[in-house]
Amino acid sequence: MNASSKFGSRADRNALRQDMTIAGCALADIAIEMRTRFGLRPREAWRHAYGWTLQEAADRITQASIQRVGESVAADASLLGKWEKWPGPSSRRPSLSVLFAMAGAFSCRVEELLDLEDRRALPEADLHLLTHRPSLTETLETPTMVASINLTPEPTGAVLVRLAADESATWAQWAESSNVGDIALEQLMAETRSLASDYLTSDPVALFVRTRALRDRVFALLEGHQYPRQSTDLYVTAGYLCGLLAWMSSDLGQLRDADTQGRTAWLCAELAGHNNLRAWVLSTRSKVAFWDGRLREAINFARRGATYSTTGTVAVLLACQEADAWSELGAQEESLASLVRAKEARAATNCEDEIGGIFTCQPARQENYAAAVQLRLGRPADALRSADNALALLAVQPVRAYGTEAQIHISQAAAHLASGEAEGAFEALAPVLALPPDHRLEPVIRRLSELCTAVHRPSAGGTAAAGLRQAVEEFCMDSAPRHLALSPGGGSA
Repeated sequence: MNASSKFGSRADRNALRQDMTIAGCALADIAIEMRTRFGLRPREAWRHAYGWTLQEAADRITQASIQRVGESVAADASLLGKWEKWPGPSSRRPSLSVLFAMAGAFSCRVEELLDLEDRRALPEADLHLLTHRPSLTETLETPTMVASINLTPEPTGAVLVRLAADESATWAQWAESSNVGDIALEQLMAETRSLASDYLTSDPVALFVRTRALRDRVFALLEGHQYPRQSTDLYVTAGYLCGLLAWMSSDLGQLRDADTQGRTAWLCAELAGHNNLRAWVLSTRSKVAFWDGRLREAINFARRGATYSTTGTVAVLLACQEADAWSELGAQEESLASLVRAKEARAATNCEDEIGGIFTCQPARQENYAAAVQLRLGRPADALRSADNALALLAVQPVRAYGTEAQIHISQAAAHLASGEAEGAFEALAPVLALPPDHRLEPVIRRLSELCTAVHRPSAGGTAAAGLRQAVEEFCMDSAPRHLALSPGGGSA
């Protein structure tokens, strides 16, 4: 067990269940041990004795209730969680029909699902029925007896009408409740914006931890109950957070994990029906595919993102990403056409981005893409012009993204090398080589590796070129992706 994990965690429960099962303990014994060791309520303890999730148990409870005429129950994960916690706060009292359905699902007696606290909170009428009603074992062994005994006669007349009204009122109370408020939703979105902005200037690993924690908070809220519009807002927040985790995972060299985060972000975007989020997620997935060498996929993701009606600058970035992938394939006409579309999208932009930070495409970022594209197309003069423009634009931005700035300098250096100016390349790379190891992300490493290949060419000979080559190799050996890979449990998962 991980010493840092919370006592009573899923790993603790699984280990206990496995040990007791191997020792030949009955499910009732496992449930009792779960209660005493981890402080669980009886109904939750029985579920964990089986190792079921809330939804798995809810499905079995619903199925078990069908076997009892007139006592069907429509259980779901949210309701079951409230039934388990009763009579604690934010809980819901299970009816007798629910308790008997639970007993059927867990193959136990109803009495085993209740403790003293439960019995004190039950209405007297329910306690009376429990005391005089046959146990589950008795009813299963004598089905004819069950058919002949009617301890809960069907209500009639005014009583029936009143009961139906009470049931509707109870359901309305549940439907009206929410585990999140509008202010909390606003705060979650504000924290997401802060993370997306901080990523431009902060240590990526520390920020990854913060982003993951916020994502888990949003996921936990989504497992509860809220108004549909609030659920939509939570899915949007979750989608941006997963998209941010995908971007970070890619920058740390973990492309498969980035793909997984991207797929989850896409699911959130679809569930929310949010076009801006859809486009940003597809932009993120295009980025991951590009660095993974899946260039056609990168192009398709970028083109698909451009089909959505969006606000802000995502259309600019999608066109830049398409140009990037086309240039890597050596397709000059398509690359230049995509750069033109990026300029057109920029001219059409008339409002701010919803999140900002990494989810925005400032003019400097656009020029950075243009410089890289021009380099691949064999146009070093145009590339140098775009890189110079990018640095000038970056200088007036309130936040300077160190990753973007590094790539601009690399484009400058590559343009100088292509013109046979090794000393100019060394000078352009000086700010990049000074980056602290935690800021040396995978795209920067890859761009520098490409530059190092160019340095090996005969046309880039000389003492300056040799020194540049050595400096780049040392830089790449001490980077964030390498530290992550060498850390305990590091490497792709």
